[in-house]
Amino acid sequence: MGLLTDDEITEALRTRPDWRRDGAALVRDLELPDFAAALAYVNAAGAVAEERDHHPDLLLHGWNKVRVTISTHSEGGI
Repeated sequence: MGLLTDDEITEALRTRPDWRRDGAALVRDLELPDFAAALAYVNAAGAVAEERDHHPDLLLHGWNKVRVTISTHSEGGI
C-alpha cells in the first residue's frame, strides 16, 4: 500500500475527530481512568500491532494518558 494523498487524509480525518495529523503521522491522545487501564490499553494495542506487523509508536505518560502515533515507516508517511 502506498502513501495517501493529502485529500485522502483530510477526508478520512473528517469522520475521526479523535485523530489528528502531525506531519507525516496520525496521532490520537487518550485519557484513561487510571494507570492500570492505560497500561492495559498499550499492551492490547501492542499485541494487535505485533499480529499485524504494523507498529505504531505508543507513549504512556502521566499516570493515565496514552499517545498513539501511526505512520507507514517503510513508506515515510501516511
